[in-house]
Amino acid sequence: MGRTATIHRQTGETDITITLNLDGTGQHAISTGVGFLDHMLTAVAVHGLFDLQVQATGDLHIDSHHTIEDVGIVLGQALNEAVGDRKGIQRVGHAYVPMDEALGFVALDFSGRPYTIFQAAWATPAIGQFPTDLVQHFFESVAVHGRITLHARVDGRNDHHKAEALFKALARALRTAVELDPRRTGIASTKGTLTG
Repeated sequence: MGRTATIHRQTGETDITITLNLDGTGQHAISTGVGFLDHMLTAVAVHGLFDLQVQATGDLHIDSHHTIEDVGIVLGQALNEAVGDRKGIQRVGHAYVPMDEALGFVALDFSGRPYTIFQAAWATPAIGQFPTDLVQHFFESVAVHGRITLHARVDGRNDHHKAEALFKALARALRTAVELDPRRTGIASTKGTLTG
């Protein structure tokens, strides 16, 4: 079966299906109706080496909030399901990613205990149809529904560069954390469990 998940979530605001393969090659097919979100999810697939399919429709006639938030929720759920019982994984990952003047950093732990610390200051209200304040909310949604402890921070001047550095850092930190450690047969925890 492999480490894969397909999650479908439908509400009165959005209809989202995500298929994720943790052991992929970066293949992707992404359509959310929010161009910058598509761009960032493509970066997650390519830099995480995840095969990722995202099909989302939402109430974009209102704004992009529900679509962005709910894609984060479903991506977190897909990560949680695909990683399974967390046996044998590295569990923890981190990455620095520069993009021109911007430097993004993400450290995360598939701990079973959702928590987010996010440090970013934005100069503009939005990047395309993606409000900059929703970058943090997207990361929080992934962390909560992926049962991940996540720390993220970014410095720079250009908001596009800062957001892209963060998403690429997220991808590379996830890639490290979900990699299988050939020396480990159980869970990387002194408690012997990662249920919270």
